[in-house]
Amino acid sequence: MMSFIGPASILAKRAEYFFPATGHFYKNPPQIVKGYMQYLFDEQNKRYTDLYAGVSVVNCGHSNPEIAKKTNEQVNDLQHTTTLYLTQPMVELAEKLAQILPGDIARTFFCVTGSEANEGAMALARLFTRKQGFIALKGGLHGRTHLTLSVTGIPMWRLDNQLVQEHIYFIDRPHSVEISTQEAMTQSLEQLEMILKKHGDNIAAMIVEPIQGNGGIIMYPEEYLKKVQELLAAYQVLLIVDEVQTGYGRTGKMFAVEHYGVVPDIIVTAKALGNGIPISTFSTRSEIAEAFTKPSASTFGGNPVAAQTALNVLQYMEKNYLVKQAQELGDYLKKKLQQIDSPFIQEIRGTGLMIGVQIQSPDPLITSAERTDEILEKLKDAGYLIGKNGLNRDVLALQPPLVITKEDIDSFLACLEKVL
Repeated sequence: MMSFIGPASILAKRAEYFFPATGHFYKNPPQIVKGYMQYLFDEQNKRYTDLYAGVSVVNCGHSNPEIAKKTNEQVNDLQHTTTLYLTQPMVELAEKLAQILPGDIARTFFCVTGSEANEGAMALARLFTRKQGFIALKGGLHGRTHLTLSVTGIPMWRLDNQLVQEHIYFIDRPHSVEISTQEAMTQSLEQLEMILKKHGDNIAAMIVEPIQGNGGIIMYPEEYLKKVQELLAAYQVLLIVDEVQTGYGRTGKMFAVEHYGVVPDIIVTAKALGNGIPISTFSTRSEIAEAFTKPSASTFGGNPVAAQTALNVLQYMEKNYLVKQAQELGDYLKKKLQQIDSPFIQEIRGTGLMIGVQIQSPDPLITSAERTDEILEKLKDAGYLIGKNGLNRDVLALQPPLVITKEDIDSFLACLEKVL
């Protein structure tokens, strides 16, 4: 049996061997040693209900035995070979994705991380349009490669001051605490139109998350993306939708962009597709895919283990109606949250099992971010793990595995109300 060194030893080793950029939640963090479906366990076998899912990764639950069994079988049969050789899981996964992706999107390129896939999607847009520039929303996060950092609109995640600036344009997101949602949308669209009029002949694509995750669980007005796509189309600018955090049932639709009735030109997915096994994709319709002719490959992209796991994930989701469950439990969770009377809650946002609780602090001597950390700490002590995000790190992020139960949600809500 494995012996556990404990949180203090892990923190000491992190301090000695990790880069200082690597942070962690909690003043007194546990050592997580085991996971099973919607639960995690620490080195003392204390059980935690997970309401964060590794940032929307394990939609089918931690170490889901049905999925893990088939993944292990694939590891034993064939663990890896390059895409230069023919393997079956990858083509079967590509075929399956063509059946579930929006509209006529049917061609997929496999990668390993969301950053890599977003970078590939942006390269594809440049190849197809023969243009250079990109438009992005303030508050968006798209990765940690040089180009994806350059279109990330959250200051804390922009690594340095040497990112790409030329041909990169940011506009306000259609959300504000200072003006109405309608005014914020109008302002965003006016900024977009102005940039397109000035630079549209050299802009390849606009990249957006259909719901901003790290930006604070920000959902747009229903008509926003349709209006965006109409403006882009007039200048032959593509729409890239980054579904890294929102894809595969998280929001009560298979893909969050479906809430807006829009089919993007390119769609990027990752995280939940592998349920913890790294895999990512960028997909498009055949007309655009035909522009990507130069030799390109991702060494581990779509390897047999990742591809077979992804197939098992999609099969498990369908068999257990997880998309429907995400919508129903998400509606229930949001409704119950809205009924909590607390001076610390400013706003409830999101849809499905992607809900953000905007925290405020009535005490001028304590910031909303400090209050958020305090709430996370007390919930952790009580056996509930949640995330935090937002531009000021003051939004409670509720993104549990889609296999969570109503009973889990009820017990969490009771605890949250007590903590507040």
